[in-house]
Amino acid sequence: MVPHLVTALNGPLLDLEKKILDATPAIERWFRLEWQEHTPPFYCSVDLRNSGFKLAPVDTNLFPGGFNNLATEMLPLAVQAAMAAIEKYCPDAKNLLLIPERHTRNTFYLQNVARLIQIFRQTGLNVRLGTLAEDVTAPTPIELPDGTVLMLEPLERTHNGRRVGLKNFDPCTILLNNDLSAGIPAILADLHEQTLLPPLHAGWAVRRKTNHFDAYNDVAKKFAKLVDIDPWMINPYFGKCSNINFHERIGEDCLAANVDTLLAKIRKKYKEYGIKDKPFVIVKADAGTYGMGIMTVTDASEIVGLNRKQRNKMSVVKEGLEVSDVIIQEGVHSFENINEAVAEPVVYMIDRYVVGGFYRVHAERGINENLNAPGAHFVPLAFEQQHSLPDLSAKPGTTSPNRFYMYGVVARLALLAASLELERTDPNPEVY
Repeated sequence: MVPHLVTALNGPLLDLEKKILDATPAIERWFRLEWQEHTPPFYCSVDLRNSGFKLAPVDTNLFPGGFNNLATEMLPLAVQAAMAAIEKYCPDAKNLLLIPERHTRNTFYLQNVARLIQIFRQTGLNVRLGTLAEDVTAPTPIELPDGTVLMLEPLERTHNGRRVGLKNFDPCTILLNNDLSAGIPAILADLHEQTLLPPLHAGWAVRRKTNHFDAYNDVAKKFAKLVDIDPWMINPYFGKCSNINFHERIGEDCLAANVDTLLAKIRKKYKEYGIKDKPFVIVKADAGTYGMGIMTVTDASEIVGLNRKQRNKMSVVKEGLEVSDVIIQEGVHSFENINEAVAEPVVYMIDRYVVGGFYRVHAERGINENLNAPGAHFVPLAFEQQHSLPDLSAKPGTTSPNRFYMYGVVARLALLAASLELERTDPNPEVY
């Protein structure tokens, strides 16, 4: 299924597509060399926004939870990528322990867990589920609507304290599908003999979006030089405010000033490219997911005038954590739609390979709003029709394979930025 672009690709993005297609061999070689220097995150999903004049990542998730939304035709690709990823860390791996989120009643999320189990079993691994939920003290079956049964088991630390596993199950590798918003659990700290993927400092207890977009800045500049484009075409401006307290209205001035500065920079770019749309910024928590603590702002005065309901919405994210640091990010309109509902592409990767993706679609949200909200639904991206292979003979802007290839390139830039981010924030960098 090819989504409709409200405004057909024109102007800047048409030029970007042409430059990316022309530079395909150079781009793929560049990525290959970068992956010799940097280790990609084990898996990753990237939310993109396509405004018709800009294509940029707006969020990068290192604990992706939507594998059930990928087209089933993509599974062989996911299995191959998973094999490559596992071999790096534990070539003779036999047992894999998968640790999901604690909320065990979200059926959609559990279908994602079932899909992950399916992928990793196909790589030749015994996969079992260990939960961080304190109320699970014995093996607990959970039945999904399709009849699949997931068995959640309590985690156990070995007698010497150096390994973690389940009763009669000693894994070589532990895969986290829990973003650690609630903090780093003691049972996972100080593991010396097993590989924990992603590492603990990839969780929201430590990770910050501003660190990610700092790294993305560097990647976007290098890539823009390679293909001869303005880095702004693929990179959203951003700023940061710390020590915010929305309840007490502390930090409003910092926030308003940053919003003002950012909007002025965006207006300048819009003028340069003759863009008539109204610029906006997204203010969101610097840590955390699930589309919580997010607002769209078109003028700094809106920050000072927040009512109690808006302040309450902004002050808490997942696991009830208080928001004190925020990222102010350039908003990217989404001019793609499916059945007249606003849509944004989300690209999934395992290791350094694109393994599929989907459109997040929301009928009740506007082109300048966050779509990761209740009411969203998902339409698999048609990568399976060889759409990840560009059609070099096609006229730019006319074919979906080229658009999907472009998505894959920009998503991999965010993946590379995530690997830089994890290197820079590693509390125990290896000494070579």
